[in-house]
Amino acid sequence: MSLSLDNLSLREKIGQLLNVGFRGCRPDECALAVRDIREHGIGGVVLFDQEMVDGSAGRRNIESPAQVKTLLAFFQSHARIPLLTSIDQEGGRVNRLKPIYGFPESISHEELGRLNQPTETYRHAENIAKTLASLGLNWNLAPVVDLDAHPDNPIIKGKHRSFSADPEAVARHAAEFVRAHRAHGVLTCAKHFPGHGSATGDTHLGLVDVTQTWSDKELAPFQRLIAADLCDAVMSAHVFNAKLDPERPATLSRAVITGILREQLGFRGVITSDDMEMKAISSRYGLAKSVPLAIEAGLDVLCFGNNLTYDPDIAPKVIAILEREVRSGRIDEARIAESCARVLALKRKVRQ
Repeated sequence: MSLSLDNLSLREKIGQLLNVGFRGCRPDECALAVRDIREHGIGGVVLFDQEMVDGSAGRRNIESPAQVKTLLAFFQSHARIPLLTSIDQEGGRVNRLKPIYGFPESISHEELGRLNQPTETYRHAENIAKTLASLGLNWNLAPVVDLDAHPDNPIIKGKHRSFSADPEAVARHAAEFVRAHRAHGVLTCAKHFPGHGSATGDTHLGLVDVTQTWSDKELAPFQRLIAADLCDAVMSAHVFNAKLDPERPATLSRAVITGILREQLGFRGVITSDDMEMKAISSRYGLAKSVPLAIEAGLDVLCFGNNLTYDPDIAPKVIAILEREVRSGRIDEARIAESCARVLALKRKVRQ
């Protein structure tokens, strides 16, 4: 099928805005994922190696290279519109394709930043990109462009995910990471906008307020990548900053997503949420409130990893919420079409 808005129903357009996690490693274990692809027309799937609900840390989607390749080809065979197939493969601690499953070793952004040799960053990123491309994974939810801005940050500093405290160094290494992926036809995603590096909390666990610690230099890596046309997509952070929006966290903030990222920095590509099931969003807003607010803020893709909590019907529930809000007049159908067009444009880049 051609990647065009023509002849797509409202429901099909909404489906393209969802990136959904699922359970199962093998085709015969993935009936629900296939249902979401065939019946609900979700735009993408996101893979994890471990099942995290209730801290079980059991098997999720990844056993071996051959198994992942077979599974993704199976999913694509059921998709009317080709899927975005995504994963968090930053390297180091945030590494779903681990050596224990037969994948190559990788090193963290922090280690690459410490080396401070852009050619080495490119080489390591290229190894990741080659692996992803060989499996049928077309969207790496990386690089992290957050600054190493606070020594007590548990989720960025604590997991060695930042290239540097220097925004210019972050931008330089991130650019090499993106170029290496593009050389192998894999999309990337700069994260977490407008900056998670100065936080002292973890948005997986609850509200994180960066009002007193955030600075506008955290925007600089995003700005550099956008200006250099090295930004396929941007991921929002769930952080709260009263100086940017006194009411809502960035993911749900029109002032941040549209006002700063779209209008101030001029980004025209896909903006995806971080996992909407993280407690910073789910515990304070719930599905019926957070989903419309995210679209109104300016997001194009809503990510439901389905791995912090598990809901087999998360996709149809979210589609129903947005359908209802369009029918009620709260959200204009043109707003849905705008995001769908951006998602389809991103998918065309995969197919080139």
